[in-house]
Parts: sequence; C-alpha cells; structure tokens
Amino acid sequence: MKPNRLKKQIAYAAFLRGINVGGHKLVKMDDLKKAVESLGFTNVKTLLASGNVVFQAPPASASVLAKRIEEKLKKSFGFEIGILIRPIKELQRLDKANPFAGIKVTPRIRLFVTFLSEKPAGSLKIPYVAPGGNFKILRASKSEVCSVLTITNLRRGMQFMAILDKEFGPKITTRSWGTIVRILDAGK
Repeated sequence: MKPNRLKKQIAYAAFLRGINVGGHKLVKMDDLKKAVESLGFTNVKTLLASGNVVFQAPPASASVLAKRIEEKLKKSFGFEIGILIRPIKELQRLDKANPFAGIKVTPRIRLFVTFLSEKPAGSLKIPYVAPGGNFKILRASKSEVCSVLTITNLRRGMQFMAILDKEFGPKITTRSWGTIVRILDAGK
C-alpha cells in the first residue's frame, strides 16, 4: 500500500476587516472566492458581503494563513485587507460554551463576537456594563470578546462599539452571533 500523500485538511474561517463598508474597499464575493481558491485552498465558501470565508487547508498557524491570504488579496484587489483566521473547531468550542446563555433576544438586542489578533492588554473589569447599560461585555478571552448591545439609538450603539477598539486594539473584527452560526453551518 502506498502512503497517502495528501495532507489532512482542516476547516478554517477567515474574517476580513473593513471591506465593503461605506463604499470603501469594495470586494465582490465571487472575486474573493476565486482569490482564496487560487492559493490551493478547497471547499471555499463566502458568506455575506462583510468578508467571511470558510475554506479547508492543510494544518497551519492562523498567522501564516492570514499572511498568505492578505498578500494574495493585495495583489488581486490593489489594497491591504486585514484578516483574522480561526479554525472552525475553535468556533464550535465557542458555540458549545454558549456565551450568550441567559440573554433574551428581542428586536433591540444584538449579540456580537469580536475576534482579537493579539492577547488583550486592556484594563476593563469583565463582565463590563457601559454607563446606561446599553452595552455589555459578557466575557473576554485571549482570542475573542462576547458582547451584547441594546439598540436605543444606532449612533449611540456604535459609540459603545468603539469601546472595543479602545480596549482591545485596532486589529479586531466584529461579527454578529447570527453570522457565526451561519459560518458554523457552512463549515460542516
């Protein structure tokens, strides 16, 4: 019997930062998919225009994969795009931990996961509740922050989201919990 020369493939999610926002850094999802596929990654799927890509690749560190994809996207689109990578298994563990247990979702409640590129150096005491109670950080780890926003005024809601940038640094990206669930479904 010949040894299998194909390396084991692992499912990953790539979260692109700052594309398709306010008419800036426009990236079509079909073009994004083709760019990622050109790197030899398989089962590539894009989700939503905010820049979410599920793919399979041989085992590698998140930083190595992110660098490869960032370089390819810069060549393909002509501008830099920051990327955070997470193995699907890590997202599955987060889902299993049920970070939003006990939160009653209403039309005004938004659940978010913010992915961090480096260990936070912030000083907020977690759990954190912003003045007025509209924004709460339920948990923070070395790789993500789970938060809840109660919409009373969209502008004010975005001000609370700025707390994340200040506390956890500029190299973060935030997705709704609904998006994470869709990514998990796509990564099966």
